[in-house]
Amino acid sequence: METTRQQKVARQIQKDLSDIFMHATREITQSKMITVTVVRMSPDLSLARVYLSIFPSGDAGKFLENLGNYVKHIRLELGKKVRHQLRIVPEIAFFIDDSLDYAEHIDDLLNN
Repeated sequence: METTRQQKVARQIQKDLSDIFMHATREITQSKMITVTVVRMSPDLSLARVYLSIFPSGDAGKFLENLGNYVKHIRLELGKKVRHQLRIVPEIAFFIDDSLDYAEHIDDLLNN
């Protein structure tokens, strides 16, 4: 159960991270379309678990590993955006959101 503060901070981080990915270089995004679907905050607001939807999702695992090399840069950019709202910039952990792939799989099973 998330508190209201956690939800507000999560929404702000989701908005700011999506803006960062929208303006990020091709080196980071690798010419993929990235959507920040969900952000979950720890109770002390020190960790943000960020779920990403990646299109095309063929090599999402490899993309996530490569994105790990840029976490410090992304956190720095996030810090510039939330410096007036948050005292501490949370650590960022990225995960693949495969809910769309799962829904597509269920739809295929129902159609067959």
